[in-house]
Amino acid sequence: MEIVLNSWGTSLVKENGQLVVIHQDGKQIIPIDKLRTITVGKGARLSSDAALLAIENEVDILFVDDVGKPQGRVWSIQFGSITTIRRKQLDFTFSSEAIKWIKDILYQKLDNQIALLYSLAPIDWEHQSKLNKTIDTINDYKKKIKAVQGETLSDIAPSLRGWEGVASRRYYEIINLLLPEEERFDGRSQHPAMDIFNCLLNYGYGILYGKIEGELIKAGLDPYVGIMHREDYNRPVLVFDVIEKYRVWIDFVVVKLLQQKAINADCYSIRDDGSYWLEALGKRILIQSVNDYFDEVITMDGVNRSRQNHIALYSQKLATLISKAKLQES
Repeated sequence: MEIVLNSWGTSLVKENGQLVVIHQDGKQIIPIDKLRTITVGKGARLSSDAALLAIENEVDILFVDDVGKPQGRVWSIQFGSITTIRRKQLDFTFSSEAIKWIKDILYQKLDNQIALLYSLAPIDWEHQSKLNKTIDTINDYKKKIKAVQGETLSDIAPSLRGWEGVASRRYYEIINLLLPEEERFDGRSQHPAMDIFNCLLNYGYGILYGKIEGELIKAGLDPYVGIMHREDYNRPVLVFDVIEKYRVWIDFVVVKLLQQKAINADCYSIRDDGSYWLEALGKRILIQSVNDYFDEVITMDGVNRSRQNHIALYSQKLATLISKAKLQES
């Protein structure tokens, strides 16, 4: 369970040993034993007693900005062993295992994009020919990623980034055609977003960043020690690596919201520079839709878990992989 405090004046406090959300419509008791994450946006308040109760129960506290991107977090000191794993992560970064790992991540990303396009495309679609060509192109880049070799990751990183970038542009061209005409966009725009699709997507990715970072920390990994993204100062670069595996989950939610016309003019505002920003209603709809989707139980690698728990399992497997790689090299 996750609670999101993103309305001005909303407070989370401790009363009689319980967490209580206070908002304009009254109070709501939050069962601490079922809570995983508290997300706090601008204008919301969190008491120190509530924060300490959350920490005691190993509940992650995440602070986000106006576009849903994590800006800071508070977590229990029982989460992982950051000092130890950092050394192992640094060794792993320069190992041959790291090359295989990042190739697998990018290969899976492109494979997921193909699967999503197939699942969203209507039967006898008028753009079927373009879809087929795009999937062929993405498959070609999958083969390139699988085949490329190098002694170090830096030897092949430019090629990997180039192939992934071209494949993603082709992917978004098809995604665009799957949207209602009035919601179509002119390519990816990030900060700021210049259309509602990118506005929703950017905020959704911000939610996903927070979820992945939290699971990496709980697994004992340092999110600031990346593999391919390792030169961005003071940024959670390991999250940037891992998120590629799961971006399509946000893509699916956003496309479905727009196809179902669940987002209207009350959900966002357009500023003088033409940029789009989610308002409170839009944030509530997107956050609830993402959390509902992540609570769904699916089968991955023969295991039935919620999507959120699959990220947790993967983070634990990554920590094990890094630890074993270090032992093999010693």
